[in-house]
Amino acid sequence: MTASRLAALHAQCFETPRPWSEAEIEAVLTAPETFLCERTDGFALGRVIFDEAELLTLAVAPSARRRGLGRRLLDEFADSAVLRGATTAFLEVSVENTAALGLYRAAGYSQTGWRKGYFRTPTGHRIDALVLGRDLSSCTPPGT
Repeated sequence: MTASRLAALHAQCFETPRPWSEAEIEAVLTAPETFLCERTDGFALGRVIFDEAELLTLAVAPSARRRGLGRRLLDEFADSAVLRGATTAFLEVSVENTAALGLYRAAGYSQTGWRKGYFRTPTGHRIDALVLGRDLSSCTPPGT
C-alpha cells in the first residue's frame, strides 16, 4: 500500500485521536527501523530500536472488524519485531478505545504505564493513554 492508501485507511479508522496524514505516514515509513504489516483492509506500523518494538498504529477498516484481522496483524507485528531483534513490545492506546484494549489484552499485553493527555482530538480535547507492554520471548516467527 502507498502512504496515500494507508492514510485513507487510517482516516476510516480514527476520528479520536486524529488520523495520521499521508505526510506523517510517509515520514515514518522512510525510517530504517520502521516496518509495515499490511493486508487489503488493515495494517500495523511498527518500529524496533535495539531490543524494543513499538506498535505505532494498528488500523482495520470498519467493514473488516470482528473477523480476526486485527489479531493477525498484531501477531505479524510481534513476529516481525522478533525477527528484527526485539524482546519486548509496547504501545499506547486511548483509555476510551475499549475494542483495542480488548484486542491487546487478549494478545498478552498488560498495562505498564499511563500517559495523561497523550492523545489530542481534532477539537483539541486531551485523552489519556494506557501504555501496554508484552514480552515477545514466546513468539516464534514462521521459518525460524
